[in-house]
Amino acid sequence: AMAARLLSLTLFTVSLSCAMCFAPTFAPTTLSSKYSVSASKITGPVQMHPFSLSLRSKGLGALKMQTNSAILSSIDKVVKDNKIIVFMKGSKDFPQCGFSNTVVQIMKSTGAQFETVNVLENPLLRQGIKEYTNWPTIPQVFIGGEFIGGCDIVTEMFQSGELVELVERTMAE
Repeated sequence: AMAARLLSLTLFTVSLSCAMCFAPTFAPTTLSSKYSVSASKITGPVQMHPFSLSLRSKGLGALKMQTNSAILSSIDKVVKDNKIIVFMKGSKDFPQCGFSNTVVQIMKSTGAQFETVNVLENPLLRQGIKEYTNWPTIPQVFIGGEFIGGCDIVTEMFQSGELVELVERTMAE
């Protein structure tokens, strides 16, 4: 019995099965040696770390739990497919950090139509966006496909009037 326990190995296979919430499903399979009494296979979806977005169109569906290079290419597509997008902690309706809330309030005050991506729902995305921009903090604002900056830069641009001009110009395109 001890040998069976030592030689038993459990593998978890991850597959993205839900196109709406991108929740991975796990199918644990116990592989046992010849000393084991029986081998069992347990299958069934178990949701863990779902990745949902505030927007389900304009290319955001491409962001799934993927390899690093796939995440970076998906981020690139989302940035290019949306005029104004904010990668943040939480959503524009429910910011989950003070800096993200500040950016949301500033963007709303400009009259911008913008979308958000909640980086808290996917650790790969949270790290990937930092690598994509080579910028260490969240939130990250993109306007017209270009990385603008985080909370401090957006605040400075807003105070100088530069942000409103950029938003108006981008929305008119």
